[in-house]
Amino acid sequence: MVIGVGPREAFLERIRHGGLVLSPELAAAFAEVPREVFVPDGFQRRDGTWAKPADPDFLDLVYDDDVLITKVDGRTPVSSSSQPSLMALMIEALDVRPGLTVLEIGAGTGYNAALLARLGATVISVDVQEDVADRARFALARAGVEGVRVVHGDGYEGPGVRVDRVIVTVGVAGVSPRWLEQLGDVPGGVLVAPVEHAGTHPVLRITPDLRARVVTASGFMTAAGPLTAAHQFPAPAPPRTLRKLVPYAGSRFNPPLEPLAYRDLWYAAGVWHRRATYAAVPRREQNALMLLDEKRTGGAFVLPDGSVLAGGDEADRYAADATRIIDRWLEAARPPMQAWRITLEPGGDPDAPILLPASWSLTSG
Repeated sequence: MVIGVGPREAFLERIRHGGLVLSPELAAAFAEVPREVFVPDGFQRRDGTWAKPADPDFLDLVYDDDVLITKVDGRTPVSSSSQPSLMALMIEALDVRPGLTVLEIGAGTGYNAALLARLGATVISVDVQEDVADRARFALARAGVEGVRVVHGDGYEGPGVRVDRVIVTVGVAGVSPRWLEQLGDVPGGVLVAPVEHAGTHPVLRITPDLRARVVTASGFMTAAGPLTAAHQFPAPAPPRTLRKLVPYAGSRFNPPLEPLAYRDLWYAAGVWHRRATYAAVPRREQNALMLLDEKRTGGAFVLPDGSVLAGGDEADRYAADATRIIDRWLEAARPPMQAWRITLEPGGDPDAPILLPASWSLTSG
């Protein structure tokens, strides 16, 4: 089953927007795997309404470069089809080749597994939600995709068999050592996962020696169980708890930082300050870098223009920390997040440990 030439070409161009380079094999996979087959019950639009297959805009939305929320718990999204350009970056970092076995943690709609299978991989996809696993399995069958086995089970444990690659499609605090055990000493073995850092989930490319680099910024739904064990970064602050904010420092960047550069500053802040996270600035920013105080009622915001707002009992201290972070980032020549090299170490629950980012260094390579 192949979508029409017009939508196919437009879809690929949307994925490539911003300079993303697709290998010919991955471009063919995106062109040939019908994304609409994997969302037969529809998905949530950006305005909160539900898009259904009979709606006039359904295919236009399906073939946009956007996440498709397919399951919600109240108002909380709990399953989706990820943004295609993000999927592309993660798959390219995985270095998939025909004949490899890929462990996928988080089945979602099954679409990502279908792309991996189109690249010639055998895929074992594990999802903790039984209904999500069932729907992914049925969608793969409807699309005629072979070589994918969807398993309802605990993603932390994995399938217990040797694999060549591991890809994680849900946000985690750290990676399961079980995945690396199953990866073993496979030549070129790699694990790609969105690992929490400063309230976001930058995607890491991790090798069996527990070293990693950043692939791209991202935001993912959070996994359940030991993969979300306590770690050194605070969770985002509910905006209602924040004390009144006042300006502490004026604009430093004119024009303001572009989104990617702002994410680079944000990543550095997470390396240099354990209280870095995100929160909404009332009436200003929906998603901003914040240094959250221990009481979780104040701290300091760093906005894209470099200005600093602060509030709470320790406003002066956190505003000074925020200013020093900006200075340090500028002195380091505005390093992109991809310039950081990370080492992972065991942490989390001793009975179900995870491997957490523990040290960082900057490289010019």
